[in-house]
This record gives sequence, structure tokens and C-alpha cells, in this order.
Amino acid sequence: MIRKMSFAHSSYRVNQIGGIMVNTPQFLTDVHRIINEKSMERYIARLHEFARVIEEVKVRIMNDRDNGVVPPDFVINGALRGMRSFIDGGLNKNPLFSSLPRRLDKLDTITKARKQELIEQAGHVISAEIIPRYVGMIELFVSLLPLSDHNAGIWRIPQGEQIYAARLKSFTTTNMSAEEIHQLGLREVTRISEEMETILTREGIIEGSVSSRLRQLMDIPEYHFEDSDKGRAEQIAYLYNLDDKMMKMAQRFFITIPSQTLKISRVPEFSQDGSALGYYRGPAMDGSTSGRFYINQKDMSDTPRWTLPTLMYHEGAPGHHFQISASHLIDNLPFIRKVSPFTAYVEGWALYAEFIAHNDMNVYGDDSLGNLGRLQDEMLRAIRLVVDTGMHAKRWSRERAIDYMLSNSGTTEADATREIERYAVWPGQATAYKVGQLHILKLRSMAELRLGDGFDLREFHEMILMNGAMPLEILTESVELWIESQVK
Repeated sequence: MIRKMSFAHSSYRVNQIGGIMVNTPQFLTDVHRIINEKSMERYIARLHEFARVIEEVKVRIMNDRDNGVVPPDFVINGALRGMRSFIDGGLNKNPLFSSLPRRLDKLDTITKARKQELIEQAGHVISAEIIPRYVGMIELFVSLLPLSDHNAGIWRIPQGEQIYAARLKSFTTTNMSAEEIHQLGLREVTRISEEMETILTREGIIEGSVSSRLRQLMDIPEYHFEDSDKGRAEQIAYLYNLDDKMMKMAQRFFITIPSQTLKISRVPEFSQDGSALGYYRGPAMDGSTSGRFYINQKDMSDTPRWTLPTLMYHEGAPGHHFQISASHLIDNLPFIRKVSPFTAYVEGWALYAEFIAHNDMNVYGDDSLGNLGRLQDEMLRAIRLVVDTGMHAKRWSRERAIDYMLSNSGTTEADATREIERYAVWPGQATAYKVGQLHILKLRSMAELRLGDGFDLREFHEMILMNGAMPLEILTESVELWIESQVK
């Protein structure tokens, strides 16, 4: 998943997984580079602007309220947890401030006295402008609770049904209806469940439903990294090792290998309660910052070792990191396609990348549990088709959607809850993964059939990646033109 949410895509301006109160602190601590005195002064200027924007967003939320748009109670409570966590402990424990000494210590072009002066300036803005505005936003959200309800679907707000239909079209870049997407999800859940059943039976794990057997495997302590700083560091080292192995294989399957590096970090603790298990943030356009894969380490039992390879291949190489980084390298490409706004293409590619790792690279050749983890992740994407349309078109409750996910995925209740609450605030987005992946696989099958022995997988991937993000209909036209050029 790419972490990039605006109100244009979310139903609510501030929520538990995105918006100004989550994305801006993460940008300032992880993306804004402090390399000299000027960049530190710009950091302080951005702190001032952050405070201003919070106040503007607060006014807009009050306007939303007055027009009948109030988040569900569980979204309000999730946002409150995140905002309270961000300011708990005051200035000294606030990540906008506490990260500064370490970041400035690396610079030898600024005197010690000037560093201290700059830190104090930043601290003043944070304590006098930002924290009070968080307090004000918290007070506003507390006041929204009596006006809220527990319904999860976008239908609950004015013109919600029309909004959802438009979101589905925007996210999938198709004309598929909610019912068509729902039925596709049900079929995919059945297919993937049968494949998981085959692996579990082969491994001698035969008692209970597929989801209960997956749950048993996920609960085995030997597959978990220790719930400690040491265990978290070991998990990140393991992910780097997976990335190294993948990069050594990449040239056999891709022509353009992006030069941008990948950094793996923990999801910030102030936002981990509502965050997905992992997400990706792309590098700077000029290559000055790395791509970054964030792993949620709040509960280490959520991510047994055998579930991690597929998550790595989705968020890192050959998934989001390859696609987003490659798009930055393309000359004469409109900027809008470099920032990859077409979710079905972007998430479809990342899910297709999981397929490449299994089908073409054979990374699970001697790792049945790793392949089971791949199928479990694919099952999650199929479930999303069912529960997203279930909540937003069929008026399923939050609890019914959570139960459906638990009965088919084997995931933890905490993770299922985070996932369902994410779909509640981001209607339609979760349907793009499977729709996009299946479309790319259909195009690949078409190319293989028409080109026969002349089909070159590396060339196919080059054509998909090095033309930038686009709607699926245009992608189809691009593949057809490419096939014609290969025939000639």
C-alpha cells in the first residue's frame, strides 16, 4: 500500500490512518532533510505552516459537521488515540522535537550554539503553536462523538451512494459496479481458499477450517520475532536480507533497475494503532531521499516470519519501490503520471509483483509456509472486494465485515479491525488491488498467447513500468500496441 491519502479520497479529513495530523508529522520527521542551517530554518518554517493548516482543517471539519458529515464513532476514537499519543509527554517526547538533536548532531557546518538556538526555536513553535492546535482538534473530535453513530459505510453521509459509485470508478479505473466487484471477490476467496487447503493438507495440518489452521500457524511462537527492541531490529534486518536476495535476482526479470535505495523503518508509534501492517512512501523526485517501507511493529505477533516475504515484495522490490522509483526515471512523462495517481495500476502492479516472485522467480520453491503467506496476502485482497462493497454498498456493519475477514484470512482480530476501519474511511481504495492485478495478468496472458515463443517477460515488464501510471483501459491499449510492435 502506498500511504498517500487526501480528503478527495478519504471520507473524513482527519481519521486514524491519514490526513494532516498523521501525514505531516511523518513527512517532517522522515522526509524533510536537515543537511545544513538553511534546511533547518525551512523545517521551522514548515512547523509554522503546519500549525496554520491544522487550524484551517479544523474549520473545514466544523463545516463538514454542519453539513451532515461526521465520522463514525470508531473513526473518531481512533483519531483521538493517535492525536493524544502524539502530544502525550509534552514537548520533550514529541517526535517533531525529540528527533532534532540527533539530526543536527550529524552536521559540522553549524556551531553548537547555533544548533541549540535552532532547536529552541523549533521547540517554541511546537509547544506554542502545534501542541495547542492538537488540543483544539482533540476537543473538537470529542464534541463530535454525541453527533456520530456506529455505521461504517459511506452511504451514511449525504449523497454517500453516489460518492461510492464515483470512488469505485476512480480507484479501479473501470466501469465495474459494486455488485460485480462483490461477486468477483467471492469467487476469488473460494479459489484462494482451495489453494491454501492444498498446502495445509500437504503439510499435515488438517484439523479445522482453513482460517483456524492459519490462525494456529500464526500463533506458534517460534515463527515470531521477539516483542522487544532487539526483536524489532532483527525483523528489520530480516527484511533487508529479503530485499538483498530479491535485488540479486532482479536483472533476470527486469530491464530497468531503479537506482533509488530503499530504507525500511518502523511505523511511527503515534500512528501505529490505526496503521496497516506495512506501507510504502516513494523517494523524492530528485533522488535526494530514499524510498521507504514502513513496517508496523506494535504487535510482533501480527507478522510471523513466514508472512513477511510477500509483504516485502509488495512494498519493496519488485513491487511499489520498483514501480514508483522507475516512474521517476522516465523522461518526457507528464508529472501526474510520475506521482502515480492511478490506484488500480499502482496497487495492481504491487500485487502482480507478488505473483512474479512466486510464479517466475520461484522464491517459495522450498518454502511452503512462505507460499502460504503469499496466498494469505492474496486472500486479504480478495476479501477486500467483498467487505468494501459490503460496507459501502450493501450496508454491512463494521462487525460483520470484521467477522468475514476473520473467518477467511486467519489474521489477528486486531489486524482485521485495523483493516476494516481503514476501508471505512477510504471507500473503494481497497478494491483496486485485485482488480488491477487480475487486469495485468489478463494482459500478460493475452501477450503470451499472441506472441508465443516471441514473448519476452523482461520486455513486457519494461513496457508496463516505463510508460508510467495510467488507467487500466489505456494500459490495455498500450499493451496491444506493444504486441503489434513485437510482431513486426
